[in-house]
Amino acid sequence: MSVTTDARPFSATLRASTLEVHEKANYSTYMRALLGGELSQAGYTQLAIQYYFIYGAIEAASDAMAGHPVGGEFVFDELRRLPNLERDLAHLVGPDWRTTIAPLASTQAYVERVREASTWAGGYVAHHYTRYLGDIAGGQAIRRLLERQYDVAEAGALFYHFDEIGSAPRFRDQYRAKLDNAPWDEAERARVIDETLVAFECNVAVFDELARRLDEYRAA
Repeated sequence: MSVTTDARPFSATLRASTLEVHEKANYSTYMRALLGGELSQAGYTQLAIQYYFIYGAIEAASDAMAGHPVGGEFVFDELRRLPNLERDLAHLVGPDWRTTIAPLASTQAYVERVREASTWAGGYVAHHYTRYLGDIAGGQAIRRLLERQYDVAEAGALFYHFDEIGSAPRFRDQYRAKLDNAPWDEAERARVIDETLVAFECNVAVFDELARRLDEYRAA
């Protein structure tokens, strides 16, 4: 971990410091196939299943952080994804989805990392930031794609519906302001950046494991 002084707002430093690994996740083999409309609906369903376990861990951490003076600033009930994921999986998998789904090994490792990192506020924020801001922004392209290419509009794609936050650009600005105003010194900010890099790599690992079964997931 390196500690440097940066005159930019912390949110800008965080974004710049994680841009390379963010792009690595966005352009992974699995995500390129999904965004290219190459997968079957079952291929997309596998991603939704993994998200169920990942967001279960993050939102459990949100519950634990609710009263924390720093972490509590990053607990937003309007962002919670589990209720929508549950409805999506009931549609995509069927009424018995809870007893038929399982996490990939990479997903389980991701869940364990979230639990470990979220014992401190900065670690919780790192994982929260990595997932939710990306879902609000880039996830909307996936939402449109699901409607157009995979015949999934409401149930099945509710994960990408963020109606409760109002204006997405305004919400992202407010979130970045919270990052900028968090009472972290340079050393703590460096720790947050390091954990955010880990969070992105956790996502890459899940996408890479999904990619190993692309032949099974490709549309006929």
